[in-house]
Amino acid sequence: METIYSDITVSMSEFKKNPAAVLRVAKSKPVAVLNHNKAAFYMVEPALFEALLEVLSDQELHSTVLARMGERSRAIEVDIDAI
Repeated sequence: METIYSDITVSMSEFKKNPAAVLRVAKSKPVAVLNHNKAAFYMVEPALFEALLEVLSDQELHSTVLARMGERSRAIEVDIDAI
């Protein structure tokens, strides 16, 4: 059985009938749109989508920092005022 990552679900046919109503009922919460009882996609508001992208960006930056920390022996010391 597939995990659904939302408390609110709606069938694809119900979503197609009136997407604005689904959005209104969800009240800013994510909605799983189901096709044959499996998540076809998730509907999220722009603010939540932006927050998700920000977290992903932070994780990528964290990975970059960790990788570069392992290369500290190759670092070159510079004067910040000279930059």
